[in-house]
Amino acid sequence: MLRRVAFVLTITIAAMLAAGSAYARHRHQLDATPFSHAPCSVLSHHPCTPSFCSVLSHGPCIPEIDYPYGENLQLTIDTVPPPEDAAKYQKPNHDLDTIGDLFSALRACWSPPPADAAREGMQMTVRFSFKRSGELIGPPRMTFATAGVPADVRDTYLKAINSSLDACVPLKFTGSLGGSLAGRPIAIRYVDNRVLGKQSATP
Repeated sequence: MLRRVAFVLTITIAAMLAAGSAYARHRHQLDATPFSHAPCSVLSHHPCTPSFCSVLSHGPCIPEIDYPYGENLQLTIDTVPPPEDAAKYQKPNHDLDTIGDLFSALRACWSPPPADAAREGMQMTVRFSFKRSGELIGPPRMTFATAGVPADVRDTYLKAINSSLDACVPLKFTGSLGGSLAGRPIAIRYVDNRVLGKQSATP
């Protein structure tokens, strides 16, 4: 009788351990397409993963995933956008509700220095944050400028950046976007890719 009880207990314990292991494997199972059906971000209502890869594909595939935005929002603005991106440089005609709307508005804001004061290929990155109201929290801070550029050229571009942003703010955020953006750092890299004919004198 005692042997039978011990045998039953052993079988029961083994079954419990096997069930626990299967549950752990289920909990930690890797999802090959994370975020495929969930919104990419609280700032967007669309899923990150497209529903298909290509009409030329004969089987399922895992498309490149546009992961949710992190704490840093980063954007590059070309002075002359490529033709295929022209629509991204049009300011939305409604309150800004997504990061895409914000980026389009910021691209549309950019007004570069006049050609006679500009430098071909000049790049400058600034960092700043917005208030919930769409106003800036302090002036943009320069974090990068093309090496070897004279101080007066840097000043010209920084003034152009400040003037462009001042002309656009306050931006009109929806309540959800304003609450999500408030205080988050935004880094914008401005690239003057115009063909200017002549450049500012090098030092």
